[in-house]
Amino acid sequence: EIYKSIDLFWISSHFRFVLSLLSAVGQTVIYPFTSTCAVRGSTVTLACTFTPPKSVDQRGREVPLNIVRVLWYQSHWYQLCQLTKPSAYDSDSTNNDPRYQYLGDMKTNCTLQIRDVQQGDSATFSFRMGVNHRGGHFTNGTGVAVRVTDGIRMGIISSSDDNKFRKKETVTLLCASVCTFHHLEVTWFKDGCILSETGSSLQLSSLTAEDSGNYTCALKTNMQTLSEPYSLQVEAEAGWCSSLKEAFSLFSGATLQTAICPSASVQCSHGAHHLCGISSTQR
Repeated sequence: EIYKSIDLFWISSHFRFVLSLLSAVGQTVIYPFTSTCAVRGSTVTLACTFTPPKSVDQRGREVPLNIVRVLWYQSHWYQLCQLTKPSAYDSDSTNNDPRYQYLGDMKTNCTLQIRDVQQGDSATFSFRMGVNHRGGHFTNGTGVAVRVTDGIRMGIISSSDDNKFRKKETVTLLCASVCTFHHLEVTWFKDGCILSETGSSLQLSSLTAEDSGNYTCALKTNMQTLSEPYSLQVEAEAGWCSSLKEAFSLFSGATLQTAICPSASVQCSHGAHHLCGISSTQR
């Protein structure tokens, strides 16, 4: 027990000393958020920025430092010193799991993206920078806690409060959940038919009556997340008789006495005879 207490005291003191030394040379790791949740099968992005160390003091001599290695790993207490478990991403490794994509660099960006999130990703992920001197390595053990959930259905959010639209209007549909709002790869459906769009947002511009229907979405890798249908209605175009009626009103002396739509029978008089005057009964 005595030796254990001494060891813990030494480790704690040594750890505090290392942190104070590192803070003196100015390197930092910042996570904009320290917790997030994701639906199984989705993609989650762990934003991260860092300030690389410039130098380290070695017996009164300033030694310049360069970033030579970056890692992301699932945090555990003892990993801060030993890194005993395989990392999620290691710039020195050629066997990284392709689900873990490093979107950063070796300058200031340390963002990690996890694709096709699985239950095993429910953990805290931390970033570590390695330099060309053992005294300059740095880890922010706070990390980002990822909570993976299952059984959540996606939902569709519309850019409009109304689901009824007029011709040529534009609407954007967003496929999201109460948990995941990151870069999603989804499958969109219209009346049960797969659409080509795979992003989390679906923009429908210059709407026509053909765009009317029931829209649903689901994570591309988890069809059990299929959303409830969103019913979109686009007003049908006015009949060609109504259009002719508006056009005829521009002609001097031309009046359209009756217009029956959508029937093929149209009655016109005066100046309008040359445009119509043919009914289905005269063909």
